[in-house]
Amino acid sequence: MKLKRKKTKTQDDKTATKARPILIWGAVAVGIIGLAYLFFLNMRGPTPITDLVRSFGQERGHDNTITYAGSLPPVGGVHNDVWQNCGIYAEPIDTEHALHSLEHGAVWIAYQPDLPKQDVATLQDLARDEEYLLLSPYLDLASPVVLTAWEVQLRLDSVDDTRLTEFINRYQQGPTTPEKGATCSDGVGTPIQ
Repeated sequence: MKLKRKKTKTQDDKTATKARPILIWGAVAVGIIGLAYLFFLNMRGPTPITDLVRSFGQERGHDNTITYAGSLPPVGGVHNDVWQNCGIYAEPIDTEHALHSLEHGAVWIAYQPDLPKQDVATLQDLARDEEYLLLSPYLDLASPVVLTAWEVQLRLDSVDDTRLTEFINRYQQGPTTPEKGATCSDGVGTPIQ
């Protein structure tokens, strides 16, 4: 007859038994902290666009006698009560009408009139088939290309800058649009495309 030996817990077994709940709760805590961090990253919004100029709190309203001058398009303000039809223009457009289109969610790509033709063609390809986009030359523009939406603006030195499409994607009918979804047609102007 064989005698069964009674197993006794060794000190290592006792330590492992005590450590097991600590390891489980530690893993749970790390998981919760990781999920909280991911939630925080999602809540803080997209990474800001480098060199973006923000001008929040722009006055709104209509004044058909107002005109604008300057080396940059304004990012908001009182404007004409008729908006600019969105599209591609070969000639400068009236700022007071374009501002109304910005209020409706359009992005205005203004470029220096002497921008090389291949660069203008690149911008036209980008603007083609976009419902809420204005593209036009702008006299005495401070930078080769300036992107403007309501309350935000970005100056670019090149049409190859990746921030060009990032700006359009973020601000066309974007978070700063006061009248999101309002029309960008049946106003003034006849785009070439």
